Amino acid sequence: MKRRIISMLLVATVASSLMAGCGASEQTQEETSQETGAETTESDSEADADNAVEEVSEAAEEVADTTETTESAGNAEAVENLIAATEDTVDLTLWCSETEAYQTVMAELVEDFKAQYPDIDFNITIGAESEANCKDDVLVDVEAAADLFVFPDDQLVDLVNAGALQSIDATFTYDPKTANAEATVDAASIDGTLYAYPLTASNGYFLFYNKDYLTEEDVASWDSLLAAAAEQGKTVGMEVSGAWFLYGFFAGAGLDMYLDDATGKNVCNWNATDTQYTGADVATAITEICKNEAMVNCVNEDAQAFALNGEMIADVNGTWATNAFMEAYGEGYAAVKLPTFTVNGDQVQMGSFAGYKFIGVNAYSQNPGWAMLLGEFLSNEDSQTKIAVATGEGPSNTVSASSEEIASAPALAALAEQSEYADLQRVGDNYWSPAATLGESIVEGNYTDAQTLLDDAVAGITQ
Repeated sequence: MKRRIISMLLVATVASSLMAGCGASEQTQEETSQETGAETTESDSEADADNAVEEVSEAAEEVADTTETTESAGNAEAVENLIAATEDTVDLTLWCSETEAYQTVMAELVEDFKAQYPDIDFNITIGAESEANCKDDVLVDVEAAADLFVFPDDQLVDLVNAGALQSIDATFTYDPKTANAEATVDAASIDGTLYAYPLTASNGYFLFYNKDYLTEEDVASWDSLLAAAAEQGKTVGMEVSGAWFLYGFFAGAGLDMYLDDATGKNVCNWNATDTQYTGADVATAITEICKNEAMVNCVNEDAQAFALNGEMIADVNGTWATNAFMEAYGEGYAAVKLPTFTVNGDQVQMGSFAGYKFIGVNAYSQNPGWAMLLGEFLSNEDSQTKIAVATGEGPSNTVSASSEEIASAPALAALAEQSEYADLQRVGDNYWSPAATLGESIVEGNYTDAQTLLDDAVAGITQ
């Protein structure tokens, strides 16, 4: 019931501002709610709440449809109404990546936001939250979770199904649907409804390398890459056992793994025996890579440490690690798409997951209007550019992404090159644990029959 009230009041506020922009008499949020019969107590019937929301939504849409030329004025009115209706301190909590770069840039942006509305007393707290765990942590107790949180696109469906996200039904300063790349808007939407603000379009992986040790020819394939590293007594890293990265080998070989929207179950044929490259062929190829003395199966933090101490001269990673590898490799810093790998004597281009990051607004926020306005601010063109410069991640905003400063970044250029071989990450929860177990077994080579190993993994992934 509480979520219905928030949505109702939010829509009422926007409807009021739009009507004011058309010359209608000004209405407060409270008056608008009363006129639509909206009651804000837990004793309201669900039918009354539904009818009230529908009536106010229809009114807002009708006015909006007839006032295209005054849209900017209407949005300005919405901000003015929000400020006028605010008397107490606005408490907001923002969860974003725990990395120093993210925490620093978000803190700066929050201060910029507060400065833009000097008459409002803000108390905005920034929490460190792993994006990978965001959905799970939010769903532990949605009402106690942050007002805003940064999360990857594959968590959207579960957050929406749990009623944790406030749909983006109103805009204040710009339209996220037109400002961001169409693919990111589609990924942030379900059935045409936008549920989060697109923030980045770079949630994928590629190869960082040190060109003081490796040539472009060396990094073209795993064979030449590992040979060059071994010859110089250096190493190459990748979290091969990680389910997210492991996908790239099987996808590159033409094998499927995706979520079937109709059934809600994963489809996976990694154990196929009738394809050009069988699942067993791919598993054997991965094991051969991991047997190489120069190959290190390691997580992001370890790879960065190995690069900084001069040991690791190449690593499969993502844009979040850009600053660390720039520091480690100095003038030798470079990035490129993923290498090819050998399967049954053929060179096969690795695939990868592609994804985006969003800013979501908690449907149970006590300050939904301000939470949405902050969400807009943190994801607007200027903020996305600042985040990209600070973190190395690519903007979803089309103007920001096309700027010379962003487009010329080696990591983003490598990501763009790899995007030709990347698939949008749409997998069910049952994928991760069985795939990680499979990855560990393949890396360690502790199996006698690859087909049985794959059959067991696929059974778990598709259950």
